[in-house]
Amino acid sequence: MSMLIQQQVCGGAPDPSQPSEAEGLGIQDRMQRSGSPTRSSQSPKDIVKDHNLSKEDVALIRNSPKHIVCVDMLREGYHASFSELFALIQKWNASREAAGPGSAIWQHRPLEEQPSKLHELRRFLTRAEAAQRAGLYEEVYENQVALAHYFKDPEDIWLSHYFYEAGLKSARLVASDEGRREAEANGNMGDVCMERGDLEAARDHYEAFHRLSASKAWLDATGRSYAARACEGLWKTYTLLAEKMLADKDYESAIGTLVNAFVMAQEAGNKKIEGEAAYRVGLGYQCVGDHPTARSYLHIYMEISSALGDHESLGKAYKAIAQSLESEGKFGELTEFLEKFVKVSSGNSQNRNLVEACMYLGVIYRSRGEYDKGCTYLQRAYDIGCGLNDLPLLQKVQVHLGSARAHHMMMAYSRHVEEAQPLDVRKLLAWKDSRSNDFYSAD
Repeated sequence: MSMLIQQQVCGGAPDPSQPSEAEGLGIQDRMQRSGSPTRSSQSPKDIVKDHNLSKEDVALIRNSPKHIVCVDMLREGYHASFSELFALIQKWNASREAAGPGSAIWQHRPLEEQPSKLHELRRFLTRAEAAQRAGLYEEVYENQVALAHYFKDPEDIWLSHYFYEAGLKSARLVASDEGRREAEANGNMGDVCMERGDLEAARDHYEAFHRLSASKAWLDATGRSYAARACEGLWKTYTLLAEKMLADKDYESAIGTLVNAFVMAQEAGNKKIEGEAAYRVGLGYQCVGDHPTARSYLHIYMEISSALGDHESLGKAYKAIAQSLESEGKFGELTEFLEKFVKVSSGNSQNRNLVEACMYLGVIYRSRGEYDKGCTYLQRAYDIGCGLNDLPLLQKVQVHLGSARAHHMMMAYSRHVEEAQPLDVRKLLAWKDSRSNDFYSAD
């Protein structure tokens, strides 16, 4: 390679007065292949003290990490790897310049100044290129995925995404594994798209993952089924898409998508997410006023939560069923489920849920004219709420409790006014003098 080409592709001519950080990078590999002892444990200053310096030793001291890696790959004939690495470095630099000083990326060291990362890129890119030349696309894929796993730090996540995308392209060329790597690659890309917030693309990749892994006994490195992973990915994606539809008041599409999420949760074999999916379908049907169908899904959630011993989820189920019954005016069943909500929230470190349960039940009893019970539950909600450090919730309880007490007091007050006997008048005057809260219980 001429000096001019080195300057263009390897970052300019080296400055002999400035030692670089490239300890053991490039030259270390060549020494290991030739059987020579490596100098990776020595600093550039220590190498300088050795008077028996080879040209490679001198290059190690004088040249930049990028220069050494690029020259190594070109000398060994890995032109595609060199081009890919050089393009990645340029992409990083362009992103940094576009973000400008003060941005997060500006605070990080440039990729070309990080020898360990350059070494890993060189190692796996050249392996992938060699495998590609031999038509071994499964090895190409494995090397690309290895790089995707290596670059998991937040500052490098773009590299991880890049190599997962490259891995999918390679996996589609593998013909010897019944589509296993293509399935895995689609699952990885589904995760990538979820991280990016691209739900539609994530759905497409997870659906491909599900289609390819259905009826297969493939397991990942942790022993997790590919099919279950695909189902869980689709459950999550469908749920998030449905939330957007609900926000746009597209209830019909949202319910259809939530039902799909429920089906995927069932296929995944995970009872926890199956229950959550059933709960969301129930809430979706509540939005359109189809309360019988809503309750059928909410009962599934209730049964699963009970089987799992999940008291908090069981309370959510009772509350949602009660809301559905309230909409249909079925107050007898409504109070039954609210009392279950109170019971399951008691003694399970669910004080906030207990406050909401008591408040809800107290308001229902007050609305039905059962002021004694209403005041009892609302007073309990207030007493517990005082210890929650949640002022908005406490103020809400105070309003309902004050209203219930006023309504209860009004019954006794009106009776005394209507009868207007001397005893009644004395009680009214005594209450006006004291304005105590126990007048509502006077006879």
